[in-house]
Amino acid sequence: MLAPLVVVCLVAFTPTDTLAVPWGAYSLRWFRAVFDHGDLVQSFWNSLVVAALAATFSVLLAIPAGLAIARHEFPGRQAINGLLMSPLIVPHLVLGVAMLRLFALLDVRGSSLWLTLAHVVIVTPYALRLMVAALAGMDGSVEHAAQSLGASRWTVFRRITLPLMLPGVTGGWMRFDEVTMSIFITSPQTVTLPVRMYMLATESIDPMMAAVSALIVALTAAVMLLLDRLYGLDKVLVGQR
Repeated sequence: MLAPLVVVCLVAFTPTDTLAVPWGAYSLRWFRAVFDHGDLVQSFWNSLVVAALAATFSVLLAIPAGLAIARHEFPGRQAINGLLMSPLIVPHLVLGVAMLRLFALLDVRGSSLWLTLAHVVIVTPYALRLMVAALAGMDGSVEHAAQSLGASRWTVFRRITLPLMLPGVTGGWMRFDEVTMSIFITSPQTVTLPVRMYMLATESIDPMMAAVSALIVALTAAVMLLLDRLYGLDKVLVGQR
């Protein structure tokens, strides 16, 4: 499963102008080309801001929604669940065209805020699904025991429920890789990194795209390693104490 990633990372070090695995000769020219490409660097920062905000808003929405759907029975429960999960069954191409039309009617095209809200629509179903799954496997007796000992609802949520939901929260926050819809609603000032890579790939195929991919892989690995050192991946992703 890791073989494609290894090949892409190796191609990033090629000294030639073609997509070829280097044998014996290695070069950092394509990494320098990435950092010298102002549009790519700006798109990376755009992606970082939009991804962080969209994922955070989606998780903040999915936590109360997941608690309500997984823990309570009330009229309209299935309708609300279906509404929040509906973006999963709508093609992102259709969502992109619909968002483009909506933004044109509201005259908010090119806005980073509305780009973020559009991504919230896409990310929320994934976050909600993970949240409901985490709550379904949770032992409610732990919360009842804390309440019987005098803990307030906020204390129970903060000290017990939220830590037990952490795998779902983390998975929901980390789920962000939308490109299809973004093509329709980004402006020259708000182009995200996946869209920029797509635009460059349609113009020419060179190892610079492999260098960008290798940098993303390295950054992801560094973040995961740091998270494991500081907190422990078992606690974050699996919920082990």
